[in-house]
Amino acid sequence: MEEKTTERCCCAAIKMKHRDTNSKEYKCLISRLNRIEGQVRGIKNMVETDRYCVDILTQVSAVQSALNAFNKELLAQHIRSCVVHDIQQGNDAVVDELVCTLQKLMK
Repeated sequence: MEEKTTERCCCAAIKMKHRDTNSKEYKCLISRLNRIEGQVRGIKNMVETDRYCVDILTQVSAVQSALNAFNKELLAQHIRSCVVHDIQQGNDAVVDELVCTLQKLMK
C-alpha cells in the first residue's frame, strides 16, 4: 500500500494512497459508499414526495450510522497501512496527524 505525495500550489502537499481495486478492503469501502449513496438518494426522494418528517429523520439517522461505520473501517485500514508504514520509515509526525484526525472524528 504505497503512499504518494504530489505537489500543490504554494508548497502545500496532497498525500495520496494507492488502493488495489481488486482488494477485499477496497471493494468493502466502495460497497459501503454505494449503499450510503442509495440511502441519500432515497432521502431526497422522500423529501420530494412529501414523506412524514419522522420517517425522513429516521433515514438520516441510518445514513449517519452508515457513515460512522465507513469511517471506522477506513480509519482501521489507515492505521494498519499508512500509519504503520510511516512509523517504520521514521516519520513519527504521522502520530500527530492521527491524533488530529481522531479529534475531528470525535466532535
